[in-house]
Order: sequence, then structure tokens, then C-alpha cells
Amino acid sequence: MASTSASTPTSPSASTPASPSAATQKTRRGRNRLLPQWMTGFGAQVIAGLIIGLILGFIAKGQNAGLPANEDSWLSGLLDGVGSAYVQLLKVMVPPLVITAVITSVANLRKVTNAARLAASTLIWFAITAFFSVLVGIGVGLIIRPGENTSVDATAAADPGSTGSWLAFIQGIVPENILGLGAKLSDSGDSVGLSFNVLQLLVISLAIGIAAVKTGPAAEPFLGFTESLLKIIQTVLWWIIRLAPIGTAALIGHAVADYGWDALGSLGMFVLAIYVGLAIVLGVVYPAVLAFNRLPVAGFYRRVWPVTSLGFVTRSSMGVMPVTQRVTEQRMGVPSEYASFAVPLGATTKMDGCASVYPAVAAIFVAQFYGVQLDFVDYLLIIFVSVIGSAATAGTTGATVMLTLTLSTLGLPLAGVGLLLAIEPIVDMGRTAVNVTGQSLAATVVAKRAGILDQPTWDAGEGPWNADAPTHENPQESSRDRADQLTSAVH
Repeated sequence: MASTSASTPTSPSASTPASPSAATQKTRRGRNRLLPQWMTGFGAQVIAGLIIGLILGFIAKGQNAGLPANEDSWLSGLLDGVGSAYVQLLKVMVPPLVITAVITSVANLRKVTNAARLAASTLIWFAITAFFSVLVGIGVGLIIRPGENTSVDATAAADPGSTGSWLAFIQGIVPENILGLGAKLSDSGDSVGLSFNVLQLLVISLAIGIAAVKTGPAAEPFLGFTESLLKIIQTVLWWIIRLAPIGTAALIGHAVADYGWDALGSLGMFVLAIYVGLAIVLGVVYPAVLAFNRLPVAGFYRRVWPVTSLGFVTRSSMGVMPVTQRVTEQRMGVPSEYASFAVPLGATTKMDGCASVYPAVAAIFVAQFYGVQLDFVDYLLIIFVSVIGSAATAGTTGATVMLTLTLSTLGLPLAGVGLLLAIEPIVDMGRTAVNVTGQSLAATVVAKRAGILDQPTWDAGEGPWNADAPTHENPQESSRDRADQLTSAVH
């Protein structure tokens, strides 16, 4: 024993490193800071971006006031360009992240015989939060009565360019090609825009992952490559996420300058009703769900803040999806094997803001505006469409399409959609913030109930978000070891 202890300090794997670790260097830098870490962390930087964006937005709006209606100032154009570029950077990482994460997840979950129970629980909690969210939307619409307290001109009514249908869910699931890639000709006809259907990518990745597992040893090199590629993608993704304060400033500045806040005049009560409903979901429904599952309410919102704030300014669940997954894993303690399935699915089908609160309030608005009386069966239909309809419109994104599905189910005039288009960007900001928050909440709740929530990771996520921290506390812990832990937890 004596010889063993004497030789320990000279061993290459001894606890004394040859050079300071990244964590040690970060600690030393932190000691030299004049400001506390909570004032210089990632969350504080995003808040600073919001404040700076508001200031720049009001400046740009002032500059636009002296220009023709079809022209923007240089500052407004700069904010639009920078903000759009940031959202595009986030979106470009979604396809490779979904493919590699889902395939790796399927491979790591091959030992879990009850993995289907996790998927079923995820869908159930999606439906539970959607159910209470649509109840909130109906209640707010009936109390505030936005359709009767509006001065919007009836000539603004116009049929929407696209409508939702119950067949869209099947069409959205069946892949059009191996990449889930879609193409659309621009209105001018001089360019073609490409887009990825994330639901199709999810189905394709699940199929490839299952096939690789069934193939056996011959597929091990492929699975090893996929897992390695996932780590590379996550590294590149984090570089993009670190630009969030700049993107936030540009996006909120562009919103203030160009989204036409003056449009609130005639539709002010409708916007108020939407944001009251969204606030109740964030402030009452979600906290009740967290408390029911014995999760700290304040702790959850501190952890999910980067997701909520980016959802508000980007207005894109797909664009925020990489951030949602990283926060859900790194700050909530949801195992990556489960999060890589739940988060992409949630980003496609779970939309408490767009598919529950908004269509409920908007349908009541249209009914009140046209003087149509809704009965008890109509409200049941609103609830049904809101809980189930988000999946039915998964192949055609957008709250407007979801609204057309609700109106057509109720037999209300589809032209009423045109009444609300003027304030679409304004309400979309709040809707998306609720959407992405609910996506992270559902994954966390299911992980908690299944007993797979990593408590040390949850505890470590209480403080400021560390930009340099690994996804898991122990970076040498392999994904297959995590799968073994997940197996025992589920059993």
C-alpha cells in the first residue's frame, strides 16, 4: 500500500494536471472580475441585448418617420439584416442536429424496453398543457370580448393564402425525400427557397436509427461516426448561441422599428386578450404543472430564461430548438437520450401559444365581429382542434394556418383571418415565447416523473449559464453509460 500511494503523484493520470484546466482558468478569471458572475453571465448578456435593441429600435423608428413608406433608414436595414442572419444561422443547424441526435438517441436507448412509455408520456403532457391553455384562451376571449371592442375596418377581411386541414398531419409525416427537403418558388418567380420539414426529418432519423440497431455489429462504425458528428455539431451550435445577445438586440430593434406598433390602435383589445392569455399560461398553468410534479417554479424559469427570451425575439420555434435542447439537457438535467426525441417533437407539434391560446381568442374574436353566437358544442370543438390540431398542422407551419383550421371547423368566415394580419408579428412574439417554454417544460416534467432527471445537473443549473460547461457534469461519461442509467430508471 505504501508503494502504491508513493507512486500516485507521478502517474500520468494523477490528480495534479500538467496545466490548469479550463474550469480552473475560468475560476481565476472570475476572481479578477469587478462585477459578480450573475451580471456578466449569458442571461445578463441577453437582457443587455434586449435593452440595447429597444434603444436602437426607437432610434431607427425615429429615422424611418421622415422617409417614404416603402423605405427604411440605414439603421433599420442593419437591424433587419443582422437579426435575419442570426435566425438563419440557428435554423441551418436544425437538420444536422435532429438527424445526428435522434439516431444517436435511438442507438443509446436500444436497451430500454419501456422507451415507448416515455414517448406516450410526452404526448400526454403535450395534450394536458394544451388543454388548460385553450381553456385560458376561451375564458379570456369571453371576458375581454375583443371582437366587440374593436374599430378594425371590415374591408380588411380577406381569405388567407393557405388553410389547414386534417390531412396535413399525414402529409407532414410521410417524407417527400430522404432529406425531408422542400422547395418553394418565390412570389416573383426568380428564386427558389429551400426548407426542411422537421417532422419528416424526425421520422427519417427514427427509421435510420432503428435500422442501424437492427443491423447489429455492421452498423457500429456508422453509429460511432454519428455520435462523433453530433459532438462536432453541438460545438459549432454553441458558437452560434453565444451570438445570441447580438441577435437579440437586432431582432427586438427591428420589431420596434418596423412591425408597426401603430396597428395596435384598432386591434388593441385583441392584442391585450392574447397577451393576458399567454401571461396566465406562463404565470398560472405552467407553475401549477411544475408544482404538481414537485419541480421548483422559480428555479425552472431561471433555467429556461434563455429559451423564452430567444423565442420572443426570433419568433421561431425551429430556430430556437437547438437552444431549447441544450438548455433542457444542460440546465434542467433531462438526459440527452430522451431530450433529443422530445425537443424536436415538441418544436414541431407542441404550441400552447400558437395552437391553443391564439386560435381560441381569435375564433371568439371573429365570431363576435361577425355577430355569430357560439354554443357549448362550438367551444368543445375549439378545445378539440387546439389539443389535436397542432399535430394536424405540423406539415404547414404558422399560427394563421392553425386559425384557419379552427374557423373552418366552426363554420366561421375564413375572411376573418385578414382582420388580424396587421398585428401578426406583434402577437407572434409572445406566442413563440410560450411555445418554446412549454416544450422545455414538458420534457422536464416527463423526465421527472420517469425518474430519469439528473439531479446534480439540475442543481448545477441554478446559477448563471456557463458558456463553457459541458452538456453533462462528467464529460468522460459515455452515452452508453447514460443509456444504462436510463434503463434502470425507467424499469
